[in-house]
Amino acid sequence: MIASFLHRSFVAPNMRTIPRQELAAQLDDHLFQLHEAEGQGLYPKSATAYLDDWASDERGWLRKYYPPGQDEPHYDLTSPAEHAIEWLDSLGQRAFIGTESRLMTVFDLLKQIVDGTELNPRTRIEELQRRKAEIDAEVAKIREGRLDLMEPTQVRERFLQMTATARELLSDFRALDQNFRALDRNVREQIATWDGGKGELLQQVFGWRDLIADSDEGRSFRAFWNLLMSPSRQDELSRLLERVMQLGPIRELEPDGRIRRIHYDWLEAGEVTQRTVARLSAQLRRYLDDQAWLENRRIMELIRNVEQKALALRGQVPDRAFAEVDEPAPELGLPMERLLYTPAFKADIRNLTMEDAEVDIVTDALYEQVHVDQARLLANIRRALQTRAQVSLAMLVEERPIEQGLAELATYLKLATQEVSAVIDDERTELVHWTDGAGRQRRASLPLVIFTLREHTTDE
Repeated sequence: MIASFLHRSFVAPNMRTIPRQELAAQLDDHLFQLHEAEGQGLYPKSATAYLDDWASDERGWLRKYYPPGQDEPHYDLTSPAEHAIEWLDSLGQRAFIGTESRLMTVFDLLKQIVDGTELNPRTRIEELQRRKAEIDAEVAKIREGRLDLMEPTQVRERFLQMTATARELLSDFRALDQNFRALDRNVREQIATWDGGKGELLQQVFGWRDLIADSDEGRSFRAFWNLLMSPSRQDELSRLLERVMQLGPIRELEPDGRIRRIHYDWLEAGEVTQRTVARLSAQLRRYLDDQAWLENRRIMELIRNVEQKALALRGQVPDRAFAEVDEPAPELGLPMERLLYTPAFKADIRNLTMEDAEVDIVTDALYEQVHVDQARLLANIRRALQTRAQVSLAMLVEERPIEQGLAELATYLKLATQEVSAVIDDERTELVHWTDGAGRQRRASLPLVIFTLREHTTDE
């Protein structure tokens, strides 16, 4: 009775959790059918009593828990109970035993292993070229109108294997969730009986969690969850399921309609596992908060004890020194602070007569330095922008000619990048003309520089 009911309520419909009232109603219907067939005295207890008995620690066939924010308890099938039901289900004679699809799966898995571990680039390239040739040949056949379709038997065989694998995934979620719940239970027990330091406990707990997360099943779960959380993968899976369910050989099997939304059941089961990990983190955070509160309370008790003793001794001047301190601070002499030995420098003084140089040194370059007044150039820019919203560097130089050559032009570029609002377009150029001190015409090709009244943005 127990195995048949749990199989019909959890395993067959691929259900992850069921509320108490809904599960009790299903069990009432199940017991009513048994009473009609076998009599009232076969199973005398109520449905809720059976559920509480199956969820007790002595049985452990169901897990009873309260989801966050809900007052009604929910039930979930435990992983050992699910394995027992699957074993009982495997004892029966199957109406259809597919071997071709499983053989093809074996070949595909072996190919993936070999291709994924091949270190020789030439071998991998040859394999890819072989696949490309096969694909090109298949495309050519389709263009000629020759389509190789699966037989109805092959379609049904692969569909049954897909549904079995899909249901096994939910069983894997239950096993992984049980591992994390066992870790959470161990953490709570350790916290309740721990009398050591916080660092040792956290190191031990995180070691347990990393052991599960870094295991093969933990890494496989992370890869599966990342793949399932992709919106494109979800849409693709929905489209594939919808197309497969519309095939004639599949409709003959009369499959369960919940197969259409099997990936949503996976998401729900994965969220339950993620919430279990979140509860573990919350438990650790609560432990740290409690430890901090206890330590602060102990500190406040010590401070108040000192204050009370100080008040009790107020007015009682001791007849001897209350406390003596040899030095206000220790005198430290670190070995590395000692300077290395440096030999004394002995100056080499020679009595020589300085002679005049035979060649005259040209010092004109020292007195020909050019100083550009940035304030004057800023004033030129502001006057030009008083009558317009923007002005280019070429127009500004045309209105107010350059007086100090390249130095003044470079100062304009410096102001455009540091002092004023300006836009510099590297893809466009402009010519700037001026006359040097010798009366010669000069020109320079520069990126387009535009001074503006407001701050420029990247879009501009």
